[in-house]
Amino acid sequence: MRRAWLRLVLRFTFAVPHRNRPGSTSSQESGIIAQMNALRFSLVLTFAAAGLATAEMRTNIEFAVAGGESLKLDANVPDGKGPFPTVILVHGGGWRGGSKEVFITPLFKPLTEAGFTWFSINYRLAPTNRYPAAVDDVVTAVRWVNAHAQEYKVDKKRIALVGESAGGHLVAFVGARNGRELGIAAVVPYYAPCDLEALTTGDGKTDRAFTALGAFLGFTEPDDQARRLLREASPITHVAEDMPPFLLIHGTQDPVVPYNQSVLMRDRMKAAGASCELFSVEGGAHGMSGWEKDPKLQAHKTELVRWLKNTLHF
Repeated sequence: MRRAWLRLVLRFTFAVPHRNRPGSTSSQESGIIAQMNALRFSLVLTFAAAGLATAEMRTNIEFAVAGGESLKLDANVPDGKGPFPTVILVHGGGWRGGSKEVFITPLFKPLTEAGFTWFSINYRLAPTNRYPAAVDDVVTAVRWVNAHAQEYKVDKKRIALVGESAGGHLVAFVGARNGRELGIAAVVPYYAPCDLEALTTGDGKTDRAFTALGAFLGFTEPDDQARRLLREASPITHVAEDMPPFLLIHGTQDPVVPYNQSVLMRDRMKAAGASCELFSVEGGAHGMSGWEKDPKLQAHKTELVRWLKNTLHF
């Protein structure tokens, strides 16, 4: 593909302009030709850049069958030899809804333009499939990506997990508990529930979170068994010094998963000696789909790509 674009660039750039009549060229005609050549070269650079940034999209690839359910992912593979730094995207939806084609889609374009290989995955949903089914599916997806690294031009030493909302919880949990074992190099949870006990029984509790977590973990009342599950399923419980670096992204006006959830996670990681940054989306509510409507709330995409490139040495 790249060679074809190079041939096109050379052919178009050095083509001789067509002259309608024989004879010498006037200074006015020379000026016009010079302008046309400048325009031609500018267009060629534009088209060539577009060609070099192309990527192949492959959809609905089965990566596992779990609990009788076929789990699928979509893959976006850059043009070129690779291997490329890779991002595995995990959608939100309160652990009960969503899919690989919704909620997290605003990240598709910036990751593609930045030249990452990326995957967007499905996982089993509650209440039919309760914890730890979704966690297991994310782990399985990471292992599948590693096993198919050559086919999808994946750099196995530079794999990042990125998730939003419930998906943010899943990548934070897997990153904290299994990150080093799986070779995860970076984790970016968006507005992620990180301290589930505080979210459902503490000062920062919200009704929507309580209902969603009840379906995910299988409880209706915050009894001792529920509290044990909430602590066990909390990313903050599994923080350790050797976990991968995290970039937490959170809206400061989130009514569903309070901003303080990311503050708690950052502070716990720093206290443990782990690397963690928090990027605040000032005035942002819950969900990047809502942020898309406000041009002032778009800086998170630039920060995501910047941090990933820096952390993955891209």
